[in-house]
Amino acid sequence: MVPGQDPSMRQSVDAGERAYGTMIAKARSLVPQLRERAARTEELRHLPPETEQDLHDAGLFRMLQPQRVGGAELDYVALIDCAELLGQADASVAWNLANLASHHWMLGMFEERAQDLVWGKTPDVLIASSFIFPAGRASKVGGGYRLRGSWPFSSGVGSCAWNMLASVVASDDEADGIEYRIFLLPKADYKILDTWNVAGLRGTGSSDVEVRDAFVPDYMTVAVGDLAGGPTPGSKVNPSPLYALPVFSLFPYVLSGVALGNAQACLDDYAEVARRRLSTYNRAKLSDFQSTQIKIAEASAKIDAARLIMRSACTEAMENARRRRTPDMVTKTRYRRDGAFSVNLCTDAVSMLFAASGARGLFTTGVLQRQFRDAHAINSHLAFNFDAAGTNYGRVALGLPSENLTL
Repeated sequence: MVPGQDPSMRQSVDAGERAYGTMIAKARSLVPQLRERAARTEELRHLPPETEQDLHDAGLFRMLQPQRVGGAELDYVALIDCAELLGQADASVAWNLANLASHHWMLGMFEERAQDLVWGKTPDVLIASSFIFPAGRASKVGGGYRLRGSWPFSSGVGSCAWNMLASVVASDDEADGIEYRIFLLPKADYKILDTWNVAGLRGTGSSDVEVRDAFVPDYMTVAVGDLAGGPTPGSKVNPSPLYALPVFSLFPYVLSGVALGNAQACLDDYAEVARRRLSTYNRAKLSDFQSTQIKIAEASAKIDAARLIMRSACTEAMENARRRRTPDMVTKTRYRRDGAFSVNLCTDAVSMLFAASGARGLFTTGVLQRQFRDAHAINSHLAFNFDAAGTNYGRVALGLPSENLTL
């Protein structure tokens, strides 16, 4: 124990480390069976019921949920680490796990009434989302808002009873500026459109949702400005630093662990094949080829660097929150920059290994083609567009205002 440290604080840290270790062990134990189901998951275009049940039974959906409702309330970096492990089995499973787990974290920042309404029936309830603000239009009315719109990419929505939908709030006076707000709706208030026919992340069931005209009470909404770091509407009942993190600054790290796990699995599979495979041209061992050795070195360096970048951003943000420090705009745009850059590194590693595998990678019976497709599907998310994240970081670093209105 550090001299002068409160013993209760040390006990709390120890308990948190034990809970984290238990969660990681549960995630690791699921990898073999999730990998076996990967082909079926793609065929279904959503997670198999037994996979969702496995994730529930392991408590993984609730890793960031407040302890007051039975959640694990782990540090934010758990999203990276658990998604990496599951991503080594199936990127679609990891994608939905990380997405849906992060919504328990975000709900902890809403008003207490919203939390109690959603978690009151069962704290295991799943919540979907679509954070594409221009897709919706909301207007202020007595006691709440009227909301309409059509949102794409609502991952795992078929299994969810609620949805967090982002929207621009219309104003009669343009001088009031633009307000970004998130709205929490029950399943009865939106329609799911079966649109998810894609090349990568096929098993995520990321269909569109449509809201024609729904009333959303004030307490079932939260302003993006309240999620920029520091106290939130939920802080009264959830005082943990976890719920004081800047949500959209750290948004890339909700999903970046998926790319990390997918890339690590691709590297491991490539190395395993290279150890025992002979060249079809001259029957030489692939492991003896210098080019094979270099590819493994380069891919592993990119993946290891990506892991360090992702985890350091999350641990730094948690430390700042513990010290009640709200990151400045340079730090926030750096988080976005590094989130995109690290996923790009993972995508580069997978692309390089796919190319190095030659014709073997083309067979649909193998996992390499799925890892390649999933890597590029992950990389297509706006959060991982380095041109956008890099440009905004460069602007702020040069003293210009941020163009990302969610930060």
